[in-house]
Amino acid sequence: MPKKLKLEGLDCASCAYEIEEALKKEGFEFALVNFTTSELVIEGDVERAKEIVKKVEPGVKIIEEEEHHHDNDHGHHHDHDEDPRKTLYFIIPSLVLFTVGIILRYYYNYDNAFVFGIFVASYLLVGWKVLRNAFINSVHGNVFDENSLIAIATLGAFAIREYPEAVGVMLFYIVGEFFQDIAVNRSRRSIKALLSLKAEYANLKVGDKIVRVKPEELKVGDIIIVKPGERVPVDGVVIGGSSSVDTSALTGESVPRTIKEGDEILSGMVNLSGLLTVKVTKELRESTISRILELVENASARKAKTEKFITKFAHYYTPAVVGLAALVALIPPLAFGEPFSKWLYRALVLLVISCPCALVLSIPLGYFGGIGRAAREGILVKGSNFLDALSKATIVAFDKTGTLTKGVFKVTRIETRNGFSEEEIVKFAALAEAHSNHPIAKAIKEAYGKEINEAQIKEHEEIAGHGVRAKIDGVEVMVGNDRLLHRFDVEHDTCHVKGTVAHVVVNGKYAGYLVISDEIKEDAPKAIRELKRLGVRKVIMVTGDNRDVAEEIARQIGVDEFYAELLPEDKVKVIEELEKKKAPNEKIVFVGDGINDAPVLARADVGVAMGALGSDAAIETADVVIMDDKPSKLPNGVRIARKTQRIVWENIIFALGVKLAFISLGILGEATMWEAVFADVGVALIAVFNAMRILR
Repeated sequence: MPKKLKLEGLDCASCAYEIEEALKKEGFEFALVNFTTSELVIEGDVERAKEIVKKVEPGVKIIEEEEHHHDNDHGHHHDHDEDPRKTLYFIIPSLVLFTVGIILRYYYNYDNAFVFGIFVASYLLVGWKVLRNAFINSVHGNVFDENSLIAIATLGAFAIREYPEAVGVMLFYIVGEFFQDIAVNRSRRSIKALLSLKAEYANLKVGDKIVRVKPEELKVGDIIIVKPGERVPVDGVVIGGSSSVDTSALTGESVPRTIKEGDEILSGMVNLSGLLTVKVTKELRESTISRILELVENASARKAKTEKFITKFAHYYTPAVVGLAALVALIPPLAFGEPFSKWLYRALVLLVISCPCALVLSIPLGYFGGIGRAAREGILVKGSNFLDALSKATIVAFDKTGTLTKGVFKVTRIETRNGFSEEEIVKFAALAEAHSNHPIAKAIKEAYGKEINEAQIKEHEEIAGHGVRAKIDGVEVMVGNDRLLHRFDVEHDTCHVKGTVAHVVVNGKYAGYLVISDEIKEDAPKAIRELKRLGVRKVIMVTGDNRDVAEEIARQIGVDEFYAELLPEDKVKVIEELEKKKAPNEKIVFVGDGINDAPVLARADVGVAMGALGSDAAIETADVVIMDDKPSKLPNGVRIARKTQRIVWENIIFALGVKLAFISLGILGEATMWEAVFADVGVALIAVFNAMRILR
């Protein structure tokens, strides 16, 4: 079973990739490093994982749950301390010494051992940890990390007597890292703030007393009190009181929901007014909020192609630029007699710009920001790959019942045939549907309005796509659609009825039918309009309902096409036919209830479960889960996905463009080390702040 561990000292996205790759090469079946949350998820021996991590990234430490998180006896690989402000204790004195050295050398023209000593002291104040980490990493064979590259570049500058520039580059690099740490920490806090939905405590009722306990301590069957203003700690059922609750943490819906005795209440909701007594139905680890947080935090396991490409690209990019720097330093002096110091300096510029972190850093932050933003809107996306796919949605297929319609059915008309009364038809239909949880079955049982004696039901058979057959006190009853009548050759005079119809057959004789009406969701037409406005070229509706009902619903909500009277496997065939006609870069999205539509949800490029609040089956099946039943959330999800992808590509193009420009300028001698480190750190900072735009 996967185990989640904390990684202290992990503040480098490319280092996260190195750790993940090393663990996989060493035989771990599952290894995932989540840079955004600084967590490692593995299946295997933790102690062995610790050894591998220490070898690959000596300054990164694995912290298990039972260990104290405030253990400060470790060196950070990139020396991003828990509090980045501590770095100022080294930056400020170094900056003072650097300023003094610059004044003495360039204003008073002193260039002696004393001035050299001032520059060395300034350099070591900010650079000693970089030098230490570079040495440790080199011993372990990692010569292409940013510490080693900056160390080689600045020591090389000292070697050619450019020590003011060597100190300046190291100082600016550390200042840049300081601001980068602050930006990354702020981004992480912004993301985690979206997910800070767990209650800190619960009011457990023990006899006549109320005891404050941790939510983890609650067991199924416990009675808790939720006071106004408190967050619900675990899932449960209200057994006393009524109140309004804020469900925005789960659904993104700002309008409060009324909760009363007998209603289900979910963890993460906030009690707004009345005092509620709740019976616990799920422990914390199984409650809704825990499942949501786990889904969002683990979404990085499913990486987008863009993310995979850029991490692999960076893996080869750095050695390539370092190799190019070696050629620049050696070939002109050896082949053409050029001054060695001149070309060595140009090579050092290339070393500075070859640091990979600016390129890799913003990509996971960008995708995680998009996933976090979607979660705040009540849209759970299970991975950045699905976020990318959603951004390319061009064909959207909706299931009808419970997705575009409310799925709240009522029997609105009863038609009798062959001498049967209305009471008989409703009674037989209700008994036949006694074991079904289908919305139509519930409507029939509700219309019957009496307690069902299940002892009367001797046999019960579900006939997929047709209806049910049951033996009731020796009487055979069938309830279903028109296909059921034709399948069993039941003589009847009615095939086409406006509305959802349940035909009733008693002992082979047609007894009549019940008309069950459903209602279109208020925002369904708006959802269709918004999708078309976003460039979705085809919106279709698929349903198992009869053609007359489907045609009327399709007309009202404005879909382009509809397919009616479909079995579950027929819906899959519809998606497969659409798949054949779409372009390679187009994606098909199917939106259903996540329980009955599992096969087609799995077959589509992106399966979206609607109306899935609290539904385990929906969360397991779908790629995207909309935590309320509003189809208008789907266009919002597409917008977030497109904005995320746009920002991610902006960062990639910007980072690559700047780096390639400085590689060219460095070879031509038109760029200094100052400018190179300024560009590298500046790109990283801009990329991080750009990624944070998604959250806003």
